[in-house]
Amino acid sequence: RLKKMEALVIHAPGDLRVETYETAPLGLDQLQVRVRCGGICGSDLHYYQHGGFGTVRIKEPMVLGHEVAGVIEAVGADVRGFAAGERVAISPSRPCGICKFCQQGLQNHCLDMRYYGSAMRTPHVQGAFRQQIVVETHQAHKLADSVSDGEGSMAEPLSVALHAVRRAGSLLGKRVLVTGCGPIGALAIIAARRAGAAHIVATDVGAHTLGKALKVGADEVVNVAEEPNGLARFTVDKGSFDVLFEASGNARALVGAFDAVRPRGIIVQLGLGGEMTLPINTIVAKEFDLRGAFRFHEEFAMAVELLNKGLVDVKPLISATLSYRDSARAFALAADRSQAMKVILNFD
Repeated sequence: RLKKMEALVIHAPGDLRVETYETAPLGLDQLQVRVRCGGICGSDLHYYQHGGFGTVRIKEPMVLGHEVAGVIEAVGADVRGFAAGERVAISPSRPCGICKFCQQGLQNHCLDMRYYGSAMRTPHVQGAFRQQIVVETHQAHKLADSVSDGEGSMAEPLSVALHAVRRAGSLLGKRVLVTGCGPIGALAIIAARRAGAAHIVATDVGAHTLGKALKVGADEVVNVAEEPNGLARFTVDKGSFDVLFEASGNARALVGAFDAVRPRGIIVQLGLGGEMTLPINTIVAKEFDLRGAFRFHEEFAMAVELLNKGLVDVKPLISATLSYRDSARAFALAADRSQAMKVILNFD
């Protein structure tokens, strides 16, 4: 076992350092995991580029990262069902289990949530971009030999998409529109197809992302930068889509899609941008259901099972794998939607 472990620590916008980081002692019912891969998420990019998002700001050095997979190095004395050498994807979500929302099964709304790599609370919750981490057994989900470490680290964003699809209700035979095809939008396409969507149309402003959307199962794509009225054909007779997944966080994308959604259509807002102005008259007149989708809980186990069984393929979304020591290049690539979707950091 390595004595000195390294981690990626954000100090200020653009100031990301490799630092020696001490691993917590292993508890009786915990697992010590050697992290192998970590995916760079949009929130990691926000911390790196802007020092946070909205009212959430870095106030102290914080280890980034929450999309990771690795191999178990040691198990606590009371642990059953896990053994050293087994590969796992790690859920970054650690709800308290005892607040009123946890007790209602709404763990994603936990009042005392500790979510890896989050500056939402102070002291900040340290993240998982480190070579070694001690986790609770409920966070660890075994990976099949057929699933790579990189794919395993995709279980977390896949969980976000699965949660959004569950928020939409039954998609069996439905017509679905996805606006914004970054990693989450692309994973929403995968999840919607798995859930039985009959026809999926995706929009974005970039050719690279739309190519990936087609690769993961969209039936057709519209480049709204080149074709601003590309959704016009879907607006006939009060609109044709049953469900809209809005994954761009862009007000224009949301409002532009409203005409293409049929009356009593369901709109699931996934993307986080600034505050938006909504055309309330349209929501009223067309009787839309507007639903938010925030994080996930039990969907993490579902995501790993789908990956393990080969029922979803996230490989087309992995653009590059770089060493954690090359973080500046990795983060620059992850921010460039013209050539990258998901960039994975290797912690070996």
